[in-house]
Amino acid sequence: MYRFLLTPRWWGINVFVLLAIPFCIFMGSWQLSRFEARVQDQRDAGEQAAAARTDPARPLRELLPVDKDTSGKQAVATGRYGKQLLVPDRELGGRHGYYVLTLLRTDGGQALPVVRGWLPGAADAAKAPAAPAGEVTVTGALQVSESPGSDGVSAAGGLPDGQTGAISSASLVNLVPYKVYDAWITLAKADGGMTAVPATAPQGTGLDLKAFQNLGYTGEWFVFAGFVVFMWFRLLRREAEFARDAELGLIASETTDQNEETDRDQERSGSPDESTDGNPVRDTAEAPAP
Repeated sequence: MYRFLLTPRWWGINVFVLLAIPFCIFMGSWQLSRFEARVQDQRDAGEQAAAARTDPARPLRELLPVDKDTSGKQAVATGRYGKQLLVPDRELGGRHGYYVLTLLRTDGGQALPVVRGWLPGAADAAKAPAAPAGEVTVTGALQVSESPGSDGVSAAGGLPDGQTGAISSASLVNLVPYKVYDAWITLAKADGGMTAVPATAPQGTGLDLKAFQNLGYTGEWFVFAGFVVFMWFRLLRREAEFARDAELGLIASETTDQNEETDRDQERSGSPDESTDGNPVRDTAEAPAP
C-alpha cells in the first residue's frame, strides 16, 4: 500500500522534509542561543555595575578604549574645564530635563566630556552652574560614546548654539576646537546642587526589543518544523487512503456507477435518432422513388 513512497514525486517530498526539519531546528536553536546570550550580557552588566561602584578608580588612560569590559568602571582624570554644553531631552526618575556637559582639557591636549549633573525642565544655559576654575581632578563612571537615535538619545538636528543631542566624539568634534576622547564620564557626585546621572550599561547588553525578537523567532522556527511534519503526515495519510481504495476496487466501482447513471439518463431522454413524439426521423437525403 505504501509503494507510492518510491515514486519520484514522493522522493522529492521526502528529501524536502528531511532537509527542512533540521534547518528549522538549527535556526530556532540559534535564535534561542542569541536570546540566552543577551540575558547573560544583562546579568554580567549588572554584576559589573555593582562591582564598579566599589572598585577603586583607575587612571583614564588605563581604561581606554572603552568597551563592555571597561564601561561603568570608575575613572579618574585631571585637567581644566573648558567649553560647557547642554544635552536636552534627557529623563531622570521619570522627569524631563537636561544634562550639563563640560569638556575637561587634560594634560595630553585631548578633552574628556564630563556630565557634571542633571537639571529639570527645558535646557537653559543661565540655570546651569559654572564649572570650577583651575586644575581639577574628577572621578566618575566611564561610558561608551552614544549613538543618535538609540536608548533615548535624540537624533534631532538644528539644536541651538551651546547644545548637543548625543555625547560622542563624532558629535562634539564640530563644536569644540580640540580633540575629544571617544568616551565620557558621569560624576558620582554632581556639582552645584545638580542631580548625579547614573551610569548606564553599554548598548547591546540589555533585554531590549532585539532580545525579545530573538525569542519570537525561536518559536516561529520550531512552529515551522512542526508544520512541515504535520503536512507530511497529512499527505501520507491521504495518499495511503487513495491507494487502499484503489486496491479494494472502490474507485473503479464509483466510475462504473457514474457510467451506468449516464446511460440511464440518455435512455430517459430518448434515442438521438428519434423525434420527441417517438416516431423515427426520416432521412431527408433519401432519394425519390422512380
